Amino acid sequence: MFNRLKIWAASHIPGRSFTANRHRGVEFKVGGFEDYLNNIIHEWLRTLALLGFTLVPLFFILDYFTMPSELLTRFGIYRLIATIIIIGQYYIIRNSNPSRFSYLHAYVISMIVAVIIAQMTVDLGGFDSRYYAGMNLVLIAANLLMPWKAVHAAINSLISIGLYIVLNLLAAQSYDASILVNNLFFLFTTAVIVVSINHVRHRLVEKEFYLLEELQKARDALWSEMELAKRIQTALLPEGKIIKGFEIAATMHPAREVGGDYYDIITTPSGGKWVTIGDVSGHGVDSGLIMMMAETTIISMVNSLVDASPSKVIASVNGVIRENLSRLGSDLYMTLMALKLNDGKMTVAGKHQDLIIYRAASNKTETVSTNGTWLGITDNMGPYLEDTTIHFAPSDIILLFTDGITEAMNKSGEMFGQDRLEHALNRYADFPVSKLLEKIISDVETHQEDQLDDMTLVVLKYMPN
Repeated sequence: MFNRLKIWAASHIPGRSFTANRHRGVEFKVGGFEDYLNNIIHEWLRTLALLGFTLVPLFFILDYFTMPSELLTRFGIYRLIATIIIIGQYYIIRNSNPSRFSYLHAYVISMIVAVIIAQMTVDLGGFDSRYYAGMNLVLIAANLLMPWKAVHAAINSLISIGLYIVLNLLAAQSYDASILVNNLFFLFTTAVIVVSINHVRHRLVEKEFYLLEELQKARDALWSEMELAKRIQTALLPEGKIIKGFEIAATMHPAREVGGDYYDIITTPSGGKWVTIGDVSGHGVDSGLIMMMAETTIISMVNSLVDASPSKVIASVNGVIRENLSRLGSDLYMTLMALKLNDGKMTVAGKHQDLIIYRAASNKTETVSTNGTWLGITDNMGPYLEDTTIHFAPSDIILLFTDGITEAMNKSGEMFGQDRLEHALNRYADFPVSKLLEKIISDVETHQEDQLDDMTLVVLKYMPN
């Protein structure tokens, strides 16, 4: 029951009241309770049919050792006919969809087995035959496997017992009334037991369904909030931004959860050129919120302060994040690097992944390590921050990335790594920046088995007019 609950919840699509689902390899639909019940019945019908065409012929082995030899051919024919019919039912069930009439297959299967058992009791002497006990197996197998309503268990049981009584009465054989009473007592007792069990189980299945409905509602609400957070996260990223003197391409591929990757490309009203990139630890809404705090603070700082340095901007962002982390009671932190671009040089500050530069003149890459500490760790960032100036020449390429790129892992547990990233930059350096970006992302996706973290990549190619 609980396996079905987990699988149903995992595959249920929010916002839809009638949803495809897979349970134990059987695909079906989940809508109202009746649909849910029909799905389960249809699934278990396969097991009932499988038991039928396996056990019915198998019991001929018992017949061979316990039945009169003159009846073996007749019993073999009975079992063969029943087996063929049940195999037909099995293929019909396998190739049909659940419906409100699915339960009828259970009636057909149980009735055909009940008929051969009843006829065998006739051949063995009528009501006095002890072979009536086989009817108990029919009552138990059909009604305990089917999670249908108790009324179906009762009707099915009465039909099976009725076939036993009618066929033997039609044979008009003499019998001992006390033996008949004994036989019927045990048959009806079995029927009462299976109907009672079926009633309780049906109620449990119904209760399970409504628990699933509540779970779906809770999951839908949570999913909506997560989707909203992801939309906000991606909506705030720059789109189509340009900086004079540079060709730029950037992308952020979010993982399944809300993450904390961040980048921005800013041209201020005073002509300042800024590129920032960062990554909040962990995943979830908290990480997304911290990322948005950092973004709004940076934009405010660089737009309001013409002479702001990268280190000063990062120190201000740290103050905001530190205060808000305290309010949230969170122990998250953030890596952040800020680049202030000027003609032929840039000023860099902050602690993040290495900055990779492709030098067009030498056709080689070099790395620039970032210094400092993470945001949100200490109140005073001053001692850990310094501005570093880096010069570059025309056609040089600057590559910024988050750890989702280098830590992308294949099936063997091997990371993509920074060496592969540098080689990829060197290999694709002659491509247009958008194509270069696309090729690197493709390499990473080919390498990794599954994306477990946001992947962000920013490419800047210096092309002065």
